[in-house]
Amino acid sequence: MLSIYDIIKKPIVTEKAIDLKEKYNHVVFAVDRRANKYQVKEAVEKLFNVKVKDVRCMNYKGKKKRFGLIMGKRKDWKKAIVVLEKDQKLEFV
Repeated sequence: MLSIYDIIKKPIVTEKAIDLKEKYNHVVFAVDRRANKYQVKEAVEKLFNVKVKDVRCMNYKGKKKRFGLIMGKRKDWKKAIVVLEKDQKLEFV
């Protein structure tokens, strides 16, 4: 069983994520690959004390990268877009 501190890894702060936050009140997180939508929703509600309306999750495969003569691969990861209720707000410093 994953704890709520293991589920949310970090917020994603890119131009696209900032636009989603400003226009539609969506927040983007990198989450544990084993976590499902319900666990992400519960973790965000408990950690940040906000109401979550919806959660969308996407799995990403790690890219293949060359390190000199050695061929390597980045880690696979999961992204979650969390839709907050209308009156809720979540700020990152």
